[in-house]
Amino acid sequence: MEDQMVKVVGERFCVPYTMELVVKRKLQSFSKSLYEAFDATGNFLLQVDGGVWKFQKKRVMKDPAGLPVATLREKQALSWKHQWMIHQGESSERNHFLCTVQKSNALRIKNNLDVFLGNRYKDHGRDFHVTGSFSSLSFKVIRANTVIAEVRHNFTWGSCKGKESFKVKVYPEVDYAFIVALLVIMNESDGP
Repeated sequence: MEDQMVKVVGERFCVPYTMELVVKRKLQSFSKSLYEAFDATGNFLLQVDGGVWKFQKKRVMKDPAGLPVATLREKQALSWKHQWMIHQGESSERNHFLCTVQKSNALRIKNNLDVFLGNRYKDHGRDFHVTGSFSSLSFKVIRANTVIAEVRHNFTWGSCKGKESFKVKVYPEVDYAFIVALLVIMNESDGP
């Protein structure tokens, strides 16, 4: 991969160094989860909140000021490929569309996602690949043949009570908001 910035949600979420994050998930009800992302020093960076709206999962990512950064919507379709759409802010308009995320193959044991940027969904191959395992919520995000982020699930006794914790390593010049969005989608694809 050539040295270029990987910005999907926004350039302001790209930093010139490897960034370590802690993402905490709290199950608030059967269909509602709260995700909070912090940097290594404990500074609050992002929050992802939402539930089921008209039988469709919708999650809104907000910055520390509470302003919407991106909206993640589960696409309603009778398809074996679980699909999500990510839009800028709280929009659902075509001109604010960022990417599509879908399961690579419903028949695989491993949890894999493919990411297609913008309107390139049908024209080109995937832009990113997310690969995980059946037995863990940990995964890697790959662009071309290069790992750009790693997510490690920390199992604790709180996991049994609906509280999850993830350690996220985002490599330089990679959009950490995009990686947090993928973490939410990967987690929500298997949960309520």
